[in-house]
Amino acid sequence: MSKDIATPARTKEILKKYGFSFKKSLGQNFLIDTNVLHRIVDHAEVGEDTGVIEIGPGIGALTEQLAKRAKKVVAFEIDQRLLPILSDTLSPYPNVKIIHEDILKADVKSVMEEEFSECKEVMVVANLPYYVTTPIIMKLLEDKLPLKGIVVMLQKEVADRIAANASTKEYGSLSIAIQYYTEAKTVMVVPKTVFVPQPNVDSAVIRLLKRDKPAAEMLDEAFFFELMKASFAQRRKTLMNNLLQFYPHGRAVKEEIEQKLLDSGIDPKRRGESLTVEEFAKVSDVLLPLLKK
Repeated sequence: MSKDIATPARTKEILKKYGFSFKKSLGQNFLIDTNVLHRIVDHAEVGEDTGVIEIGPGIGALTEQLAKRAKKVVAFEIDQRLLPILSDTLSPYPNVKIIHEDILKADVKSVMEEEFSECKEVMVVANLPYYVTTPIIMKLLEDKLPLKGIVVMLQKEVADRIAANASTKEYGSLSIAIQYYTEAKTVMVVPKTVFVPQPNVDSAVIRLLKRDKPAAEMLDEAFFFELMKASFAQRRKTLMNNLLQFYPHGRAVKEEIEQKLLDSGIDPKRRGESLTVEEFAKVSDVLLPLLKK
């Protein structure tokens, strides 16, 4: 059996063999600690009936650990230079498929139908490039893919924002957008020392388990998201002030907005960061009719 990819010596050897140089623009930081990888796979609860989607496999360090436990792994890699390396490092694993495509442009639903018909469940497990973490997670959730969940490594600061509770300084539109679809929990913090090259910040692994149905019901989902984002437009302002900016004719309907908020049990002087997902759903329902005016 070949040595694990994720050791400093083996990683160095692979990079040297292929003359590979890191591209800063692609946010490439490779993991060189097998224990961390084992723990990520544990947190994702990958088993013999699990299909796994990986994003940005690099030289295959996490892919290898997933392949040892999963039924099938499909990894999306955007960097063409890594394809021959992956074909070499992952040659012992027939249950791995590499797709050379940008996950943000891919038709993931079709890939899932095609590749995972024999799997009981599908998880996304990845060490995400920092610069596109949020767009990738939001795409996976907004496309309403039949996933069990997502376990990803990302910048600790972003993980803190995703898992934040209402009335904390990290809580914002990102927390709500992701918690609307999933139950979010940071499961481990990862020091920068276990990567090459070392990033400037620590990382964290977050686990997002898909909810059977969204965290709240509302009349118009698109409006709920618009209104919620608008409520955080200027964090230091009250909910009322942000809403007046949001409505094109805000001043004209000021009293109505105020009254509708009070009727739904929400103090207009509260700040957006103090409202839960359910409260935002309530606010979006009572304010929706004002858009039509």
